[in-house]
Amino acid sequence: MTASTPVPPGPAPRTVSSRPLAGIPGWMWTLAIAAAVFLVVSHLMMETFAPGAEVRFRIDLSPLAAAPIFLKAHVAGAVGAFVVGLVLLSARKGFGLHRTLGWTWVALMAVTAGSSFFLTGLMGSSYSPIHLLSAWTLIGLPMGVAAVRRRDIASHRKQMTGMFVGGMAVAGLFTFLPGRMMWSLFFTV
Repeated sequence: MTASTPVPPGPAPRTVSSRPLAGIPGWMWTLAIAAAVFLVVSHLMMETFAPGAEVRFRIDLSPLAAAPIFLKAHVAGAVGAFVVGLVLLSARKGFGLHRTLGWTWVALMAVTAGSSFFLTGLMGSSYSPIHLLSAWTLIGLPMGVAAVRRRDIASHRKQMTGMFVGGMAVAGLFTFLPGRMMWSLFFTV
């Protein structure tokens, strides 16, 4: 090479970020914040309603067996959507069953969100703010499907991952607050 021949640029030197947590995805932040809020609220509820009580793990499915059909459909849809969603998120994208499992997940999410409108009790006999998440899910599901049909994979991934994290992980976590149905299936004081 001569002095006048430009040297092709190499890879940029790797620098240490001044923000060490900057590489953590948004969905992980959402889950971490939701888990922290859950632990604080759960602790406060236990101290308010059963101070000093020892919480014990046990499995008792009788409250679910005696529950109305809409609650059973809601729980079945949510558990199924959670399991299928975990498979979809952990597997390589575009694998053979991705489309079939994706449609299964969409159907299970629709059952879960739709059945929630027949369930009240968190705030008496009226709808609670969690029903806004159900409404958004029923709007977001067709948007996520439309995105993949347009071959907008980035938008599809963002919408479906957001629904899984918000609708399955965060909302599902809060079903385990003391006094709620899922808590009563697995815990007692």
